[in-house]
Amino acid sequence: MTDKHPMDAHMTETRHRPVVVLTHRVHPLILQMLTDTCEVIANQSDSSLPASELRRRAADADALMAFMPDRITAEFLDACPRLQVVAGALKGHDNIDADACTERGIWLTRVEDLLTEPTAELAVGLLIGLARNIAVGDRAVRARLAGWRPTLYGSTLVGSTIGLVGAGRLGRAVARLLSGFEANLLYCDPSPVSGEEDLQMERVELSELLARTDAVVVCAPLDVNTLHLLDRPRLESMRPGSLLVNVGRGSVVDEVAVAELLRRGHLGGFASDVFEFEDLSRPDRPRDVPEELRAMQDRTLFTPHLGSAVASARLAIEEHAAKAILQALAGEVPDGAVNRPQRTASPVPTPAI
Repeated sequence: MTDKHPMDAHMTETRHRPVVVLTHRVHPLILQMLTDTCEVIANQSDSSLPASELRRRAADADALMAFMPDRITAEFLDACPRLQVVAGALKGHDNIDADACTERGIWLTRVEDLLTEPTAELAVGLLIGLARNIAVGDRAVRARLAGWRPTLYGSTLVGSTIGLVGAGRLGRAVARLLSGFEANLLYCDPSPVSGEEDLQMERVELSELLARTDAVVVCAPLDVNTLHLLDRPRLESMRPGSLLVNVGRGSVVDEVAVAELLRRGHLGGFASDVFEFEDLSRPDRPRDVPEELRAMQDRTLFTPHLGSAVASARLAIEEHAAKAILQALAGEVPDGAVNRPQRTASPVPTPAI
């Protein structure tokens, strides 16, 4: 295993071993899992590789383990003629061109379930933190608390009406966690949820959901239908003083409109773990969180994409992606495949373990 370019000193003697490029830090166990049979080009730093360096490393790669900050385009894939599999250590794969992978005979895999429960847990935590002014209260204590005062009165989840925008695995997981608060749960999704009665959820149109709820939790993925699904008109249709939490994808929500409605006092608060500038599939994405939004500390609560940032979950996610790589290189259908390549290269020979 090396952090250097694969075409250096080891290339001649290890070409019979497939080259696997890892774009971001992984656990040592994953490195060992792959280096048993592959030449691994790792990035164990805290930073993403510059695009030019990632392309250089991947030029002769047989497999790539990709993460959310990576943008895998058709042009990128054309520069990697040996590539057989892109294994995403992620759930939403809008940053990877799935069609381009399919057309070039490259498997694309993702991790479907392992991110769900940790992200749902964070969603509820953000909702509680926003409703109960936890971050604001923390700052008050650190600024030398004078003692109890009749301030920072918030709202409660108990008995409230909460809307879920998106009721896939994540939305349903959030619903299960919220059931303990005896909340009235509404949801909006293109497809009805199987067993919605067991989850005590009511399916309604988005307009009704926004008009009836005290808080809205966005759990929807990003696609052409959900880009700015919550735009200014829809945000203005929410109840005055209601709360908004986003753990789906940043660009499902119009952040500039959120800032405006917070400033006007129409929205009571906004919490998010995901942001528009992260959505690499958008060529017009902003380059940062809006300054006005970041400045509103008393009515916002932000986390740096911590949805799946649980040590055990991250290890399992990386292990899933590593297994998918080994399966694809062995000529098997990899776990978590989201495509069926039109043409698949021959298995890369690997030495016996």
